[in-house]
Amino acid sequence: MHNCLTVSDLPSPASIPKRTSNWLQHWLQRWHKTPRSKTELVHALLAAQKQNIIDMDSRHMLEGVLWMADKTVADVMVAAPKMDLLDIHASQEVMLSFIIDKAHSRFPVYEVEKENILGILLAKDLLKLQRAPELNIRALLRAPVFVPESKGLNDLLREFRHNRNHLAIVVDEFGRVSGLVTIEDVLEEIVGEIEDEFDTQDTAVDIFALADNVYRVNGDTPLERVQAQFEANWPSVADENFETIGGYISHAMGHVPRRGEHLQIDGLRFEVLHTKGGAVTWFRLTRTAKPTQTP
Repeated sequence: MHNCLTVSDLPSPASIPKRTSNWLQHWLQRWHKTPRSKTELVHALLAAQKQNIIDMDSRHMLEGVLWMADKTVADVMVAAPKMDLLDIHASQEVMLSFIIDKAHSRFPVYEVEKENILGILLAKDLLKLQRAPELNIRALLRAPVFVPESKGLNDLLREFRHNRNHLAIVVDEFGRVSGLVTIEDVLEEIVGEIEDEFDTQDTAVDIFALADNVYRVNGDTPLERVQAQFEANWPSVADENFETIGGYISHAMGHVPRRGEHLQIDGLRFEVLHTKGGAVTWFRLTRTAKPTQTP
């Protein structure tokens, strides 16, 4: 039977004789070093992937778990103007058509004003009306769950699992409806993008014109493409060897940007629209002035 060697069995780096080769000292130091921050832990995960201890998908999910702890509901929610709501007074035909068109499994239901959320209707429950038309639609509604924008995603996921809810209405500090959040929104922070309204099959299309001098830019857009599109010339870029605009903006800001943060670079304003898995997926780029050309 073979004996197993554990980290505790290894000699400390200080006890290694000077004649011992440098590579062995370096190897042991890496084993004895404990990550002191999330950034160091992320680097350790990357090293583990390079050593084929974990695969890339596992690393991305582990990183997602780490960064999710720093995020709140406001970072992932669907804003109120984009919510798909059902009017309690709409006919069954209108509701059914709306549900088929939007293809969600759950819908907030309101009365008179969209701020007045009565409950949540499961799409499958609407089928009960086909067999029993005398049923009142109000009897099919599930009680709505309200959460503040400031609630941490870890806490929200725990509540979703405990209460078996899949959707919550988000309210601001004044109690007004500011959006909704689903369990899918939270899980995407761990497993990565599942699907959203920005998905496109054409990977070459990563810069979209929204209005005069306003664009939506994918965070994975090659940096050279952005510079060419907007006639920008950032001399410091060549020295850093960045590949994407998301990586360059994150480096320039000194941290992983959060939604709503912005950075002004030589006549271009980058505002973070959407983040996933510790990276920016979409920016709003506004040309505030013509960039300065550097010879």
